[in-house]
Amino acid sequence: MWRQRRSMAAGLALTAAALAVSGLAGAGDGGHGGDTARAASRERASPPVRLVSAPVRIADAETVRLLRPGDRVDVVASGGPGAAAEARVVARGARVERVPSAEAGGPSGEGALIVLAVPRATAAGLAGAGISGGFAVVLC
Repeated sequence: MWRQRRSMAAGLALTAAALAVSGLAGAGDGGHGGDTARAASRERASPPVRLVSAPVRIADAETVRLLRPGDRVDVVASGGPGAAAEARVVARGARVERVPSAEAGGPSGEGALIVLAVPRATAAGLAGAGISGGFAVVLC
């Protein structure tokens, strides 16, 4: 009988240690672990977001000179020269994939090109917003 209790106590201690390490028990939910476990299973079940390369022309070429591959930026679109629309964030936390040389860009005075790694839906939004106005970036 005494060995059974000791074995059960050791098993309970091992289970508690495993739960503590995995973070499933008590992570801000009163010790129930239910919400955290459900959130973790949803994260595992959702497919990874596929990123695409989106070339974006930034209005201020001098700002682009500050960027390096791997940097994270927010992309802000203006409403265009005659538009009354306010600036809006089109992409948040986009990763800079490439910064082509100035020679690879367009004519002088038309900004500079960068290539961002973004989800496909964000790339479509960038392309649409780029038609009507210019872009600026904010380093994250």
